[in-house]
Amino acid sequence: MNESAGKGASTRVARIIKAPRKAVYQAFVDRDAVARWLPPESMRGQVHAFEPREGGIFHMSLIYKNPEDAHRGKTSADTDTVKGKFVELVPFERIVEVFEFESDEPRFAGEMRVTALFADADGGTEVTMICDDIPEGISPADNEMGSRSSLRNLADLLQSRGSD
Repeated sequence: MNESAGKGASTRVARIIKAPRKAVYQAFVDRDAVARWLPPESMRGQVHAFEPREGGIFHMSLIYKNPEDAHRGKTSADTDTVKGKFVELVPFERIVEVFEFESDEPRFAGEMRVTALFADADGGTEVTMICDDIPEGISPADNEMGSRSSLRNLADLLQSRGSD
């Protein structure tokens, strides 16, 4: 679902994860888990800094796996690097972060606000990802596709662990 809000476009994506809310929330605040599930399928993640507390920072690079995609990077030819901070952490309910791409291109400038909501659902947890103020250089369709891919990765990670 694409909407217009604030300075830029917004997207909202939801998925049921077959794991309890506590396990899902923990995957959002665990450095190693985030490096595994956040990057879309075509990328791999490298976490440089990660302080999951209100006001804490994070710094992460997403690197394209396929050399054919090497022209797509926002920071360099094959890399998207983001920095940001944790704005709000409500255990097992909500996480709000702001992301900013490191790029010399003005169309990728500005802070994108990402809200993750966690709710009980039949068979697990409904995770809703809301991205607001998406930089104009990123199409809402691409952002939505990336969010869906990340949630699919999260489901695969948690379901392979057999989280209780």
